[in-house]
Amino acid sequence: ACVCEKNKRVTNCRTDSTGQCRCEAIGSGVTVDCTTLTSKCLLMKAEVMGSKSGRREKPKDAFEDTDGLYDPECENSGAFKAKQCNGTTCWCVNTAGVRRTDRHDADLKCNQLVRTMSIIIEMKHAERNAPLNADSLKKFFTDTITSRYQLNGRYIASVLYENPYITIDLKQNASEKSIGDVDIADVAYYFEKDVKGQSIFHNNAGLNVSIDNEPVKLEKTVVYYIDEIAPEFSMKSLTPGLIAVIVVVVIAIVAAIVVLVLTRRRKGKYVKAEV
Repeated sequence: ACVCEKNKRVTNCRTDSTGQCRCEAIGSGVTVDCTTLTSKCLLMKAEVMGSKSGRREKPKDAFEDTDGLYDPECENSGAFKAKQCNGTTCWCVNTAGVRRTDRHDADLKCNQLVRTMSIIIEMKHAERNAPLNADSLKKFFTDTITSRYQLNGRYIASVLYENPYITIDLKQNASEKSIGDVDIADVAYYFEKDVKGQSIFHNNAGLNVSIDNEPVKLEKTVVYYIDEIAPEFSMKSLTPGLIAVIVVVVIAIVAAIVVLVLTRRRKGKYVKAEV
């Protein structure tokens, strides 16, 4: 037996002929390589099984994961299947497993697994007397992502600090990713769990954010996804609040037009002419 340091949601661990630790992912039985990150799909599936048993403007076409945890269908490689279902309701997902279409019946066709090419992680730290050092902050998160999560530094597009917001932008096109590279979706999932105190690593040690030897508390984390093909959400998927805002705006425009027409009529001049 051996210990899978990079994933505690495994079972039946053993050392192979090369001396590497190999384990089976809980819920799927797929063998995982403990020297690197486990795919997000297999991690989500394992988490579902475990639960059953026990300030910048958002970029165009970026969307959040509003569905949260579900029991995914995974390929043997650990990748998400393009089509996911819950009973008779189905939807299409991207490579990060995030829903990118409205929900439909079982006849829904998902022709391809659309690549998530950019993931934006936006965090907010607790109120401070003085802002953090931007260079130190950038170095901390860059070093953490490359060492703790094994992501090649060339996929870290930027680390921005706009007090009190910290934004990490990860970019990885399908054509850029090399064999053996960890996926940005897996990195973002591990990172999010670490920040929430739900570390996937075997030692349960979460991410201690420390800038210039000073602990920093993160209060809020939001993850945005940008796909190579824009998501396909219809008006039906808009929240009631947003629909209400749209309706109010339309009514206001119509009312303004009516007032304008009535005003112009009242100001009109009539000339009396003899026949």
